[in-house]
Amino acid sequence: MTATRIAMWSGPRNISTAMMRSFENRPDTVVVDEPLYAHYLKATGLEHPVAELVMDSQPTDWREVTAQLLAPLPEGATIFYQKHMSHHLLENIEREWMRGLTHAFLIRDPRAMLASYTQKREEVTLEDLGLPQQVALYDWLEAELGTAAPIVDSRDVLLAPEAMLRALCPLLGIEFTGAMLAWPAGRRDSDGVWASWWYNAVMRSTGFQPYKPKDIQLDDELEAIATAAQPLYDYLFERRLTVG
Repeated sequence: MTATRIAMWSGPRNISTAMMRSFENRPDTVVVDEPLYAHYLKATGLEHPVAELVMDSQPTDWREVTAQLLAPLPEGATIFYQKHMSHHLLENIEREWMRGLTHAFLIRDPRAMLASYTQKREEVTLEDLGLPQQVALYDWLEAELGTAAPIVDSRDVLLAPEAMLRALCPLLGIEFTGAMLAWPAGRRDSDGVWASWWYNAVMRSTGFQPYKPKDIQLDDELEAIATAAQPLYDYLFERRLTVG
């Protein structure tokens, strides 16, 4: 059977790992966790938590990574869900391989991303949020493929998980299944080696957590980043998938 390869492009501190759990709980799906992370670290030289472990755990050559993303799937699997961080897609990575994927975008309010991100890393830039890269990739895909990739906002998913997934799945060329709404707690073999640093909450989860508004307080430097990010987020938000 023809494989459906879904590339979900997200920014950090989103519900990207919960979405990966959701898809992995399907009996017809295999997943991969941020496959371009090691290449990103090697190429940029940035200091990230457990960076050496990441580079030891994955290929650092994007060509090897993308070949794996297009390789045959294990027996019984017809869907390959790829959790990507949009800022990992560096400019040196050619785009031709992306024509073999079905693309979607996961977005989150930049102020909420910043508040969460700075709990794990002290320094953050606009590019770390992945929003400039998401907008550029969204426009490229629309120009190259002639169709707009679906965009889902994390708040919308948390407010109505089943409705949003029921609406999203047909746009990805797959059928919705209730198995996507709950999963066993714990770590997965598919989780990146960085899971112990970033995934504490999702490893305790058994489904999408209810949305809870937060009182977010940012310092002046972070507010400046949020202000720069807002038009990018708004551009994607206006094009997002909605239900009801």
